[in-house]
Amino acid sequence: MAIDLSLVGQKLPPTTFEYDERDVILYALGVGAGTDELQYVYEPGLKVIPTFGVVPAFPALTSLVTVGKLNPVMLLHGEQRLEVKKPFPTKAKVTTVGIVKAIYDKGRGALVVTDAETKDEAGEVICVNTFGAFIRGEGGFGGDRGPSGPKNVPPERAPDEVVEMKTLPQQAAIYRLSGDRNPLHIDPNFAKMAGYDKPILHGLCSFGHVARAVIQKYCGDDPDRLKGMDVRFSGVVFPGETIVTEMWKESGTQIILQAKTKERGEVVLSSAVATVAA
Repeated sequence: MAIDLSLVGQKLPPTTFEYDERDVILYALGVGAGTDELQYVYEPGLKVIPTFGVVPAFPALTSLVTVGKLNPVMLLHGEQRLEVKKPFPTKAKVTTVGIVKAIYDKGRGALVVTDAETKDEAGEVICVNTFGAFIRGEGGFGGDRGPSGPKNVPPERAPDEVVEMKTLPQQAAIYRLSGDRNPLHIDPNFAKMAGYDKPILHGLCSFGHVARAVIQKYCGDDPDRLKGMDVRFSGVVFPGETIVTEMWKESGTQIILQAKTKERGEVVLSSAVATVAA
């Protein structure tokens, strides 16, 4: 069945998410933080890693499957953009509203772009997520291919900073407790149905690892200085592998990023950029 193009412009059901310090700490553990980063995992002085913003917004991506009557096995999370408007408090009740912005014809599949705006109880926007979902087998309908060509290409010089982060064999099992229960990340049989030899790490888990690297090197370990990230998920990480984040400072606020696995050399995040406070 061809993808329903009338989805464009459709608002997705709003979702409310109430969280506290436990959820903030669990997310931090899920993206690899530990006792060497106490500000993320210990209540006194607790701070929120900004990429936590994907957690309350994630239902916008999952509801897309239901509203669009899409096959979840054929969905790949291809791109992610996060814009942080204000720091997340350590506990709050927030509401997210998503809207389907575009559907692009990529030939082998369709790219569905969804914006999700998260607000606090005062109605102030905390963050805006943009999810790019690639639906395999749904392309070829003759639509607009959308933006193409390289973006955020690393300069032809050695990285200005490199951070290596070893993931745990149980990393995906921890991260999924923050809301993404897709069996692709824990069930070997489901992973094989999706074309992988074994379960893979969530792309958004790698996203959080890379954010921690940027915060370490360009934010003086102050997470509130990370204002946004825009990435393409171009490869997979298997739990237990090492994520190597390469960074190039292009201006006072823009950091070009690339992440790859140390063990296989596969680029897993590309076309990526982080925005930091000057």
